[in-house]
Amino acid sequence: MQEVENKYVETKSLSEQGLSWGMVSIHTYIKIAVIAAAVFLVFQREIYIVVSKWINDSSWSHGFIIPLFSLYFINQKKREILTTEFKASYLGFAALVFCIVAYSLTLFVYRFGYFQNVMIIPAIGAMVLFLGGWKLVKYAWLPVVYLIFSIPLPAKFYNDLTIPLRAHDAQIAAFLLNMVKGLEANASGVVIDIVYNGVKLEPGLDVAEACSGMRLLMAFLALGVAMAYLHYRPWWQRLILLGSTIPIAILCNVIRVVVTAFIYVLW
Repeated sequence: MQEVENKYVETKSLSEQGLSWGMVSIHTYIKIAVIAAAVFLVFQREIYIVVSKWINDSSWSHGFIIPLFSLYFINQKKREILTTEFKASYLGFAALVFCIVAYSLTLFVYRFGYFQNVMIIPAIGAMVLFLGGWKLVKYAWLPVVYLIFSIPLPAKFYNDLTIPLRAHDAQIAAFLLNMVKGLEANASGVVIDIVYNGVKLEPGLDVAEACSGMRLLMAFLALGVAMAYLHYRPWWQRLILLGSTIPIAILCNVIRVVVTAFIYVLW
């Protein structure tokens, strides 16, 4: 099996010799630049909002890395992209116009901020379809969709997700703490009340929003998708890899809460 993989890597490296993005014509790069500039001008307000969130909110600081991963994914398909003849699709142009109209509706009529930000992604997808047709979409769809991990969730929705996660972590942490002699722990919502050697510790240990595990969950999901995409494995193995990211993220966060509780007790 290892020999087959080595031969595959060797064959791939040989086939990629002499292939570079410099092979793409200047005319194509000009088209990409013009359309990308137009999309940027339309969505510059949303791009500014999203990037500001990356800078000011540590929960979304990973947003800077996501576009780099997307570019890396595209580079991994360099051989296929450079050796395929693409044809522009005017359906992509129609889709791009539709995205701009839908964005305008969310901006001036419905005023739903999250969808205003999300519309950047289908607009990029429409741009890809317009430039290279469905053949290019075949190689670029996942790098484009992957950008969804960089779009911050609405604050209310994000908070609604963190509360049950915090309560869940508090329950598990309390259960594990009760297994230690001399410790009694009781979880009430997101607060763990701890009694150590008959003395109740005040105040109770609050599982804060930063300890909800959402950051770990988002990071693990993004990493899981990247690994599933980059590894040449059967689809069921990729699904297992992707599905395992959620319990692993929850487990890591529970361990963090339990360790924090022990530090709180013994400090």
